[in-house]
Amino acid sequence: MSESTANRQLERISLILDALEFGEATASELARITGLSTSTAHRLALSLTDFEFLRRESSGHFSLGRRFVRSRLEIIGLGHLTELRDTTGETAQLWIRRGDTRVCIASVDSRQELKATLPVGASLALPHGSSGRLLSFDAEAMASVESNGWVESVGLRTPGLGSVSSPILQKEHTIAAICLAMPLSRCKSSPGQDHGEALVRTATRISEAFSGQR
Repeated sequence: MSESTANRQLERISLILDALEFGEATASELARITGLSTSTAHRLALSLTDFEFLRRESSGHFSLGRRFVRSRLEIIGLGHLTELRDTTGETAQLWIRRGDTRVCIASVDSRQELKATLPVGASLALPHGSSGRLLSFDAEAMASVESNGWVESVGLRTPGLGSVSSPILQKEHTIAAICLAMPLSRCKSSPGQDHGEALVRTATRISEAFSGQR
C-alpha cells in the first residue's frame, strides 16, 4: 500500500470515528455524514468493529467500541468513585472484561489503614469476586442483580475480604462493573446490605453520564 493510499484510508477512518463521537449511526447515515459511499462506509465500519474500535448493535447501528469505552469510563468514573469512597469509607474500583479476565481500569483506595486494594491494571481470572461473577454473567449473580441491583462476595476470593458490585450499562448492555471492596471486619451485616444502595446509585450515575456523552 502506497503512502498516499494509506493516508487516504486513515482519513476515511477518522471521518467515521468523528461521526460517531456523540452518537450512533447506520452505514447509510455514516455515508451521508462523511461523504463516503455507503459500501465504503459499511466496509470500514465492519473492519473497525473487528478490532473493537466500533461496536455493532443488533439494530445495525454502529457506535464507538471497547477501545474508546475504557478511556471514557476512566474519565467519567473517577469522580464518582472518589465520591463513593468518601461516602462509604471503602475502596471503590471500576472493572471491565477482557477475555477470560477482568481488568481494573480505575481505583480509589480507602483512606483507612486496613483496606482492600488492587492497582489499576490488575487482572484477575473470571469468575472470582463479585465483579468477576457479574462480568461473567454468572446465573446466581444475575439473579441477585435483578433482585437487588448488586451482587456481593463474602470471603470467596480472599478470606477476610468482601465486595459488592453493580453493572455499568450502555443500552441495557453491561459494559463494566463498579465495585466496593472492604475488610469483612468492618461490615455490620454484609457488603451488599451495608453499601449496596449507595453503589447502585453511583452505578446509575456513571451509566447516565457515559450515555449522555455519546
